[in-house]
Amino acid sequence: MGRILLVIRLALRDFRRRRTEAALLLIAILAATTTLTLGLVLRDAASDPYESTRAATSGPDVVASVGRSTDLAALEKLASAAGVTEHSGPYPVIGGKLEVSGRTSDVQVEGRDATVAVVDQPEVTQGSWVSDGGAVLEAAFANSLGASVGDPVTLGGRSFEVVGLAVTAAMPPYPGASCIVAGGCVNGAIPEDQNLPQALLHNPGLVWLTQADVRSLAAAQAPISYVLNLKLADPEGAQAFVDATAGGHSGAIRMQTWQSILAAATELARDSQILLLIGAWLLGLLAVASLSVLVGGRMADQTRRVGLLKAVGGTPGLVAAVLLAEYLLVALVAAAAGLVIGALAAPLLTESSAGLVGSAGTASLTVSTVGVVTAVALGVAVVATAVPAVRGARTSTVSALADAARPPRRTGWLIALSTRLPVPLLLALRVAARRPRRVVLGMASIAVTVSGIYVLMVLNTFLGNQPGTGAYSDAQVTVLRHVLGVWTVILLLLAAVNAIVITWATVLDNRHASALARALGATPREVSVALATAQVLPALVGAVLGVFPGGFLLFAAINGITGGDSDKTTLPVPWQLITLMLVTVLAVAGLTAVPAHLGGRRPVTDVL
Repeated sequence: MGRILLVIRLALRDFRRRRTEAALLLIAILAATTTLTLGLVLRDAASDPYESTRAATSGPDVVASVGRSTDLAALEKLASAAGVTEHSGPYPVIGGKLEVSGRTSDVQVEGRDATVAVVDQPEVTQGSWVSDGGAVLEAAFANSLGASVGDPVTLGGRSFEVVGLAVTAAMPPYPGASCIVAGGCVNGAIPEDQNLPQALLHNPGLVWLTQADVRSLAAAQAPISYVLNLKLADPEGAQAFVDATAGGHSGAIRMQTWQSILAAATELARDSQILLLIGAWLLGLLAVASLSVLVGGRMADQTRRVGLLKAVGGTPGLVAAVLLAEYLLVALVAAAAGLVIGALAAPLLTESSAGLVGSAGTASLTVSTVGVVTAVALGVAVVATAVPAVRGARTSTVSALADAARPPRRTGWLIALSTRLPVPLLLALRVAARRPRRVVLGMASIAVTVSGIYVLMVLNTFLGNQPGTGAYSDAQVTVLRHVLGVWTVILLLLAAVNAIVITWATVLDNRHASALARALGATPREVSVALATAQVLPALVGAVLGVFPGGFLLFAAINGITGGDSDKTTLPVPWQLITLMLVTVLAVAGLTAVPAHLGGRRPVTDVL
């Protein structure tokens, strides 16, 4: 039999014997790979609708605007600047208030021609394009107002009919619309004790009318501004064009590149991606901790199998390869499943707004994404498995076949302290002392989990304050809540798997010591309580570390990456943090109770 075939057959046979442990391994790696895949493909999946909109509307490479008629000549000169191939406009723009169905909103009203423009011809998604007395609303803005084709609206005291809804690539969808009026715009919540200047627009939407209608409204509204759409020979050099022409108009002309519009239009996807990638690394750390403990427990349970392999001629290298192959196969399966699930789930978190054409669709997996996810899955498996596998392979054949109990580490002060405690606590301290690295892994696992939950609490409070502020629409808040929901479910699932895995590994590793304690008078209940308590004590320390400094540091890192303002963020109050720590400890106690109970009920004679 070939060496590779032998390794694979032995690995598969072990899977069949230990299906539950193989499933736990798969869940641990699958959680990390799925979240990582979501984060990596999210931005590409979300940018597709904008690219579709840009193609359908012949979107501009640069949008230039002026706030005064006296600067119109300078704006018109841009149409003949070096590098400009096509243009549309200048078009008149005024600020105003729109009333529809009893609701009032600030708007920017742009005058357009009824004919098709060469650059930036908004794509009509419902109804028709502008006509005398007819208004076209930007689709995301109309969706927010609940307006539809045929509704009457009032602008500047005049009545218009909504004849169509349209999308454009010249401006981010509502509520992130760019400001192209002279009076200026402000987005977000306004303090109740602060009054805005009358000309300043608050969270304005976008409306298109004919140029004649806009000019007729201008007499009673704010001064006319103008906007010009430019197409460049080198679209990728849009920022260079803006920098090169900036000095010629003394700041009177405001210019925006298509890249900055794309960034604003996909802000939601960027925020979602950051959250998912941070969640992926947290889950990766939990997966390493889970695998390390599970591998260590399985190695302890496979000691005799290692001895048998070596007794029939297996070299240490072959034994290590067999032990490693099991986890690498699981990692490959988890990577493949994570890539598929992540790609299929990405559109659920990147639904394009009504202000863009098309939808995110099924994200295409690039070679780099597949490579990164596969490498991370294999890396997690190797990091967690290499040391125990090599240690197991180097065990002598006689010792492995004997499968004797490991001599405990005797610490004088710990023995002196534990002898004065009740039996369950006495045994719990000695169980923990036998595997200090496992205790550290358990504390780290709980600390990472609690840190993640701390950040989720902060972000959930932040999103709860968003509706009506203009920072995110209700639909965008819903999408971000879905992202947090995915993060929460996977984080808690993997943390639960970790707690169960650590307890079961402890049960296996201490089966001889527990049986001996029962032979000397300890009851099965005392042994079960001791095994569970050995996990609860590190969980308490990990929960405290997860809140401070873990949660504070993780939130500070996210805030730094996203450029958020921590002064506007509501942090959890002390009673919430205390509740979080207590719930964590109780959850660990509940999760460890079952494996500890099973371990404490095994017949003493069979174990000894």
